Amino acid sequence: MKAIVIAAAAVLAMGAGVASADQALAQKSACMSCHQVAKKVVGPSFQDVAKKYKGDAKAADHIVTVIKKGGKGVWGPVPMPPHPQVSDDNAKKLADWVLSL
Repeated sequence: MKAIVIAAAAVLAMGAGVASADQALAQKSACMSCHQVAKKVVGPSFQDVAKKYKGDAKAADHIVTVIKKGGKGVWGPVPMPPHPQVSDDNAKKLADWVLSL
């Protein structure tokens, strides 16, 4: 029984580490200047983005494109500026993290 509890704790800790790492990537990439996890700031909360695209198989690719090229009109009048300096790999990590919320 003790081994099961330890194994479960290890799995949860690994998942939390990935979430923390990807949130740190969002902070490093300046995403948190306009977005927060649970609260609308300039742009939508990451949780609202996850809810909007839940079940959409093409959502991650769409979010990667918006990160890299910017977007407008989906969440209101304020456009999201492009972030071409974010690598494709990091944009994918960010998109997957947002969709996991």
